[in-house]
Amino acid sequence: MQVFDLNIEINSMHDVDLSTVASIERKSYDYPWSENIFRDCLLSGYTCLVAKRNDLLVGYTILSFALNEAHILNFCIDKDHRNLGFGEKLLDFLIAKSRSEGAEKIFLEVRPSNKKAIALYLKKGFEKIAKRPSYYKHAHGREDADIYLLYTSKIGYLDIQY
Repeated sequence: MQVFDLNIEINSMHDVDLSTVASIERKSYDYPWSENIFRDCLLSGYTCLVAKRNDLLVGYTILSFALNEAHILNFCIDKDHRNLGFGEKLLDFLIAKSRSEGAEKIFLEVRPSNKKAIALYLKKGFEKIAKRPSYYKHAHGREDADIYLLYTSKIGYLDIQY
C-alpha cells in the first residue's frame, strides 16, 4: 500500500506557472486551453490558483466572481496525481475561498463523460441543474455540458484557513 503526502500549497497562479499549467492542460484534454488563454485569465483578474506539492505543480483552477456568484471556469489535476485526494483538497479550498468572497452559489460545467469529476462534485454537494447542448468540442462533433450548482451555505462545509 502506498501512502501519499496530501500536503499541498495553494497559491495564486503567476506567469512562471503558465507553461506547466498549459502542459498539464494539453495532457488532460483533447481540446485544451492554450497558454495564452491562461495568460488572459490572469490579466482579466480572474482568480487563478495553483496547487503545489513539494514545489511540483499538481493542479490548477480558474474562478470568476460576479456579485454573489462564483463560476469554476477550469479545474484540473495532473494525470500523474489524480485519484490521490489532491482534487478534493483543491475543491475544498476553492469552496472556502468562494464563501469568503461572499459567493452564495458556485456554478461549473462538466462533460457528462467525465464520471470521476462528476463523482467529486456530487460528493462535495454540487447538484446538476441543467444541460448546455453542444458546449464542448468533441472528436465526433460536439458534446453537451452538464451544469452543476453548489449553494455555499450547504451544511457540512467548514471554513478552511488559507
